[in-house]
Amino acid sequence: MAPMKGLTVFIADLRKCRSHEDEEKRVNKELANIRTKFKEPSLNGYNRKKYVCKLVYMALLGYEVSFGHREAVDLVNSTKYSEKQIGYLAISLLMEEDADYGRMVVAAMRRDIHDTNEFNVSLALNAVSNICTREIAEVLTQDIVAQLLSPVASMFIKKKAALCLLRLLRRFPEAVNAQQWAARVIPYLGHRDIGVTLSVASLVTALAQQFPDDTRKAASFAVRRLKSLVIDNEYPAEYIYYKVPAPWLQIKLLRLLQYFPAPESPELRSLLLSILRHIIDVSQDTPRELQQMNAQYSILFEAINLGIQLDIDQGLMQECAVLLGRFITSREINVRYLGLETMAHLAAYIDSLDTIKTYQGVIIQSLRDRDVSVRRRALDLLYSMCDVSSAKTIVSELLRHMVVADFTLREEMALKVAILTEKYATEYSWYVDVMMRLVSLAGDHMGDEVWHRIVQ
Repeated sequence: MAPMKGLTVFIADLRKCRSHEDEEKRVNKELANIRTKFKEPSLNGYNRKKYVCKLVYMALLGYEVSFGHREAVDLVNSTKYSEKQIGYLAISLLMEEDADYGRMVVAAMRRDIHDTNEFNVSLALNAVSNICTREIAEVLTQDIVAQLLSPVASMFIKKKAALCLLRLLRRFPEAVNAQQWAARVIPYLGHRDIGVTLSVASLVTALAQQFPDDTRKAASFAVRRLKSLVIDNEYPAEYIYYKVPAPWLQIKLLRLLQYFPAPESPELRSLLLSILRHIIDVSQDTPRELQQMNAQYSILFEAINLGIQLDIDQGLMQECAVLLGRFITSREINVRYLGLETMAHLAAYIDSLDTIKTYQGVIIQSLRDRDVSVRRRALDLLYSMCDVSSAKTIVSELLRHMVVADFTLREEMALKVAILTEKYATEYSWYVDVMMRLVSLAGDHMGDEVWHRIVQ
């Protein structure tokens, strides 16, 4: 877009102001001039665009702009792209939800959504996402769905339409009548264009959160798309990120599958298990580059979470426990944190804790990590992995660590010690000794819940 001299001069004048009073005086002078210009019947599109830009700039500086909205609507209705662009920008920033010109804006949006020029369609979809009023959601949802499902719409527009629907769904879930069109959107998880699939995956995930029964067939599409990426290696070269194929799409699909129960079909169940095994096998080799490691480990942690959620194979979970044991000894703080967090999640579901117990010393050592978030996750993991055979050791270590623990952790640690002691006590004398020592060590950091348990 060509620079507008009048706008450039106005911005320069404001920047030269030495005080807020000087700036306010210049703004008020310009507002008066713009009011006068808007009343002229011969005002052309270029000047209208320039004056609306000035109003937008003043609004961004925090000044109240109570006029010029009609002129912005006129720009939206223009046939020139540069004028329409400024009009949508101004409407997005200045329009209030109960504006009396709202219907005019909605009508213009609907017209542009069905335009043959994809740039106009794009402007309208952007504006819908930015303004996102209830009226827009009620009136335009079906038009946006039509663009997503249209056989002639470009991939660029399909992606925008999917993300636009996601925004409307999150803001006004009851106004978009998602159950009417969700089933027609789900097959786009298998679309040939990965960019479209990525956008639709975000939309379907939001639909699955609200309508899990109506979106259950999305699981089969997600599994087959994962197979094409992970096992069949079917993806364009431009979607490879540091030797990892479409990591964002893999993560989204793995997360989507966590909203559904394990597949009933033996074929689909076997396919999903082979995908998870392949992801775990690929992660056995330590990546050389940080970006590759981040992408690969992000996929791995989602795969492990999915395996835990579906409880699809205990043998696979034992392999995950061994792999996570390597992560909790990593030099990278983020990897250690995620390893401890995921292992705590795994410990709550795995049948046998023997594999996790082999790393008990490492986990206890993590209580002394320099990062407080790692220490907190280590505490959670010790609590999750504790059983009758390891209770005395873990409780003893927690009591010993309580002397040097952060004040922010002491109350939580005291509560966990009290619960574990009460749950796994096999000797009354041990229970009493631990509780008396806990009272002595925790002091003022004893929460009401702990006192209540002691009294009981």
